[in-house]
Amino acid sequence: MESRTYYYARVSNTDQNLDRQMKAFKGMGADDRNIITDKASGKDFDRSGYQALKTTILRKGDTLVVKSLDRLSRNKADIKSELEYFKVNGIRLKILDLPTTLIELPKGQDWILGNSSAVSFNFRFLHIYMHKI
Repeated sequence: MESRTYYYARVSNTDQNLDRQMKAFKGMGADDRNIITDKASGKDFDRSGYQALKTTILRKGDTLVVKSLDRLSRNKADIKSELEYFKVNGIRLKILDLPTTLIELPKGQDWILGNSSAVSFNFRFLHIYMHKI
């Protein structure tokens, strides 16, 4: 099965707009059908778009792109839990505001990262990042 890239944008309420995130995704070549959005608080994961990503859309080998880490959640423990979920399920997470998560290596060259997958690299990097905030 072919791996795909999906994008997730979230704002906290219906009065806010998604323009900044959408513009960043479009700048990466995102197609509207691959952008999932929510206008809901980041206090938990009870968001229809995000739940659809996790339960129906994302598959092993896929990539999820977010503008910033806080678009996933405002809760540090919840973010750590999601990072573990992505790692265990073989889903790569790219965070536009954290350029090291955007590193692309040619197939067969990922040994440079010290492990066999960019997912593991991203998880290790984000784990370190989370301890700093």
